[in-house]
Amino acid sequence: MDLWTAPLAGGPLDALVDVPGSKSLTNRYLVLAALAEAPGRLRGALRSRDTLLMAAALTSLGARIDDDGGDWVVTPGPVAGGADVDCGLAGTVMRFLPAVAALADGPVRFDGDDAARTRPMGPVVAALRTLGVRVDEHGRVGHLPFTVHGRGSVGGGQVDVDASESSQFVSGLLLAAARFERGLTLRHTGRTLPSLPHIEMTVALLREAGVVVDDSRPAIWQVSPGPITGRDVRVEPDLSNAAPFLCAALVAGGTVRVPGWPTSTTQPGGLLPGILERMGGSTRLDGDVLSATGTGRIHGVDLDLHAAGEVAPTIAALATLADSPTRLRGIAHLRGHETDRLAALAAEITRLGGQAEQTADGLVITPRPLSAGTWHTYEDHRMATAGALIGLRVPGVEVEDVATTAKTLPGFVGLWDGMLAGSAVPV
Repeated sequence: MDLWTAPLAGGPLDALVDVPGSKSLTNRYLVLAALAEAPGRLRGALRSRDTLLMAAALTSLGARIDDDGGDWVVTPGPVAGGADVDCGLAGTVMRFLPAVAALADGPVRFDGDDAARTRPMGPVVAALRTLGVRVDEHGRVGHLPFTVHGRGSVGGGQVDVDASESSQFVSGLLLAAARFERGLTLRHTGRTLPSLPHIEMTVALLREAGVVVDDSRPAIWQVSPGPITGRDVRVEPDLSNAAPFLCAALVAGGTVRVPGWPTSTTQPGGLLPGILERMGGSTRLDGDVLSATGTGRIHGVDLDLHAAGEVAPTIAALATLADSPTRLRGIAHLRGHETDRLAALAAEITRLGGQAEQTADGLVITPRPLSAGTWHTYEDHRMATAGALIGLRVPGVEVEDVATTAKTLPGFVGLWDGMLAGSAVPV
């Protein structure tokens, strides 16, 4: 195993950490730019495994994506069939692009990493079939690999989707819906809808691109057919990737600052300041710089994270070092992410001597003295950063395959070391 010994914090922090662009925004902007009526430019786009996979996939589907300094310039073209899409382990690739492939003039095959074949895809396949698109499955039903047989256009209309396992099922259909002949009316039929801010992000970006979206009725979205405007956009920093750095201030004491923090955002990570304050920290927004300050004392909390499940591994790691138990609720959908994150967190916290119990929709974490050991990451970038956070206080935590952080945060180790040195390390 490739093991990285997580460094201990030598004292209170005083650091500025420049977090790169949002993966969620970058990949949505890329899809819209590839479907637009004119070229567009993405400034500050994240360059990571997930976004490079998205760019490669869209290129194989007929778009041209050129580097211009630090920007991506996207020139749309007719959606082309005959492509093989490598999804890697990127949920945004495997769930956003099948609806785009339905617009192609031929078959498009989707596959990915071995772990990607365990991630649920059934609602996407079912929705496309309802819309008259042929999808051939080549393995386990409702999972990768499969082939979408595009016929050059999609009629559109109405479709019901159970998005209880992932809001990406909704976003993926909405992003392509303006290119359907009759647009799309999509109704969520499940009992729960996780990560609603991610759907709100999709709707906001569609509207910014000139697409008419009616979301006035709960769990129903209506996208009118029409052109998508090619635009020049700047990508916000990834607020969820900022989480381990901001939480480090609570673990080690001192202050960590993240520049570029938006005054308003659709990113789920925008909920972090309130969470950190409940757990014993203080936050302050000066211009576009968010500061998190801690004393080293962390309080246990009862949190419903259904709207921000992607920060749950970080908050779970923080909770292992708290002064009282923590209950995280509303995150049953994390069982279908890069790994079963609830099972993984429970196993790794227990491995280090902590106590973490799975519930129907989350975790209960009871702080216990932790000891050295190997923290397994399960090819999951957020598991890796969670291990690094615990390692700030617990000596001898060895994080397996820390390089998996390149999925959304390339250069993580350099950023982490720079934070501990009290200096900014740009990616």
